[in-house]
Amino acid sequence: MRTNTVKQRWARGEVTFGGWLSIANTFTAEVMAHQGFDWLCIDMQHGVVDYQAAVAMLQVIGGTETVPFVRVPWNEPGIIGKVLDAGAMGVIIPMVNSPEEARQAVGACRYYPEGYRSFGPTRAAYYAGADYFAGANREVACIPMIETRQALERLDEILAVPGIDAVYVGPADLSITLGLPPRMDNEGEFEAARLRIAAACRERGIVAGIHAYAGLAAKHAAAGFQMITVSGDAGALAAQAAADLRQARGGAEGGGRPVYG
Repeated sequence: MRTNTVKQRWARGEVTFGGWLSIANTFTAEVMAHQGFDWLCIDMQHGVVDYQAAVAMLQVIGGTETVPFVRVPWNEPGIIGKVLDAGAMGVIIPMVNSPEEARQAVGACRYYPEGYRSFGPTRAAYYAGADYFAGANREVACIPMIETRQALERLDEILAVPGIDAVYVGPADLSITLGLPPRMDNEGEFEAARLRIAAACRERGIVAGIHAYAGLAAKHAAAGFQMITVSGDAGALAAQAAADLRQARGGAEGGGRPVYG
């Protein structure tokens, strides 16, 4: 079976940097996949990506060395199984608030006896290899999200659930449940929670991940996070387009990015 190089790097203690795909388009996914990210996550929860678009995006990412992950809409076994069968090498699962919900997430990602995932890797067997069944439980990454006060209160219980490879912090939702504005970074109770999650993961041998942007990468890596989102298709498109327009309206000459059309 195809090796999940992101899990290999995590096992060596390395930090991995990822990109976020919210646009339901194969070309933008392909462009992002050729930028050298360690992994890309197709967002089916808050992006505008449905299942058929996600499958097509997995196909174009599959032509590169970038490892494809999918954030599913919810902790629901049906959609988790479908994106894994389509070739996702990891699943980010939102709003996991208890050990019971963590066990449900793990079970949906693993074949018996480690879980209850149904066998039928329709595309995965082509992308990841004909021996998919033999290696899937080892190579597929199960990544519950820790993004609420409730999850924080039961963090140690959640991390004790066997089969979790990483947890992924959703800063905006975590901030909201802590009574703070929905930001990528906050002080006070949010900062204490961020450091606590990183430390608890380190003690358990579980990877700590977090949704972020490039300017926060060094701060998160220093705290022990090994899975850090640093860019996204929609945000990068908007930021660069706005920068180009500001430059043009400011009368700057040269130095701009070429436009292909």
